[in-house]
Amino acid sequence: MDEDILDFIRAAVGSVWALELLLFVRARPERGWTASELARELRSNERLAAESLRIFEAAGLLTPSPDGFFYAPASLDLDTLAGRLVDTYRERPVAVVNAIVSSHSGSLRNFADAFRFKGGPGK
Repeated sequence: MDEDILDFIRAAVGSVWALELLLFVRARPERGWTASELARELRSNERLAAESLRIFEAAGLLTPSPDGFFYAPASLDLDTLAGRLVDTYRERPVAVVNAIVSSHSGSLRNFADAFRFKGGPGK
């Protein structure tokens, strides 16, 4: 997988569900989506949808409006990168899922390490 796609995953795609949200709104750029609508359509919860929308907005992929969030990348390059991620996910879904999971496993490991006993086995 290309390094720029991996960087994009690390920066903007927090979960496989978030990727599915991106695919969903990218396929429907003419419509605005609220967090509650996306939660219903993608069978999730509104909090997770709202968080993903904020992240994709900050990444320059979505634009907020009174009608919800529209897929409207800030640049053609960003749209091209999102399209390449979509294509890679279709062609190699396991590789993309593994990239998403591994990009966040360090945070989980650090969290788990915070609960290890000092001076115990392995120290």
